[in-house]
Amino acid sequence: MPPLNRLHLERAVRALRAGGVIAHATEGVWGLACDPADPLAVARVVRLKGRRADKGFILVAGSVPQALPLLQRLADAQRAGVVRSWPGPVTWIVPAPDEVPHWITGRHRSVAVRVSDHYQFAALCEAFGGPLLSTSANLQGRAAARTALAVRRYFRAGIDYLLPGQLGGRRGPSAIRDAVSGRELRAG
Repeated sequence: MPPLNRLHLERAVRALRAGGVIAHATEGVWGLACDPADPLAVARVVRLKGRRADKGFILVAGSVPQALPLLQRLADAQRAGVVRSWPGPVTWIVPAPDEVPHWITGRHRSVAVRVSDHYQFAALCEAFGGPLLSTSANLQGRAAARTALAVRRYFRAGIDYLLPGQLGGRRGPSAIRDAVSGRELRAG
């Protein structure tokens, strides 16, 4: 794994804090990220991807402590099961705390949460100071970008910064599980 470039991370964090949308490498595909507390940045992601706003988004944290506030409505045993799976390729659907805005949850009363094990994205979340909205870098209905060149082709000048990086070793998306029922919603 290549060393982290702090200057690139700082530039990405500045773009995020200024309401920008960045592209970044993840475990298996390139992603788009923004500050989940910024409704204008989230609306830009919706427009860039051409997706419906009511679908909701995933919040991805860089560490378990960053994700814990999002798990407050789970029973202790449920929370422990979720935490045991992280960091890693498991996204959990959890009851949304009151402070998670509707532009993240969409039409749902829940929120999708994951703790990344991609070293650079985890470092980005840590440098930003919290979880980020992260979604695959693709136009709705198209394949997720697996190269920086594909990101550029999809979005041209629509993103504010492309954080140089490399994908992790995963070939597919993360598993999605319901933390309350324990059901697997998508195999990973």
